[in-house]
Formats: sequence, C-alpha cells, structure tokens
Amino acid sequence: MAGLGIWGRVGALSGAGALGAAAYGAHGFRRSDREEYLKELYKTANEYHFLHSLALLAVPRCRRPLLAGALLTSGMGLFCGPLYYHAWSGDPAFNRAAPVGGTFLILGWLAMAL
Repeated sequence: MAGLGIWGRVGALSGAGALGAAAYGAHGFRRSDREEYLKELYKTANEYHFLHSLALLAVPRCRRPLLAGALLTSGMGLFCGPLYYHAWSGDPAFNRAAPVGGTFLILGWLAMAL
C-alpha cells in the first residue's frame, strides 16, 4: 500500500466493503419474489460501490486528489448508502439523497480530469 496515499487506502477499504456487501447479496440476502425490486436495488448499489472504489484507487494520481476523493467518497455514501438501506430495510426514507450522491459521483470523475 506504500505510495497509494490516503485515497488509495480509502479505495482499497471501500473495495473490501463492496466485496463483503456482494457476498451478503449473493448468499444472505433472501427476499420473496414480490420484493425482487429490492434485490435489484441492492445489486445496483453494490455495482456502483465497486466501480467507485476502483476509481478511488486512481485518485492519488490526479492533480486534485483531495477534491476528487472527497467528491467520490461523499457520492458513494449518498448514492449507494440510501439504496443499500432501502434494499435491507424496505424503507425508502433516504432515497432523496441518491440524486445528490449521483451528482457528487459525476463531479468526482470530472475533478479527476482537472
């Protein structure tokens, strides 16, 4: 991990968390057929979690790592977090945060291009 910096480490830890969440989704997340939507929601959250964990690994190499890392991390929390919560609990209370999180993810990618 030497040379990755803080954002590389955050990306690696986030990737490990995404893998744990994927394992739970594949083996422990059992829902009835009528709740298949929640399983798909979980899958979407997990895919975005993985993808942006990988992006965090590249953050140390960009010109503005603090900005890009903060936007990507915040975006993952605000996008994936509400989707995971909704899938686990069936409660959509935090879903309004997801578009804000998605916007932060887009801005994080753009910050990596600076």
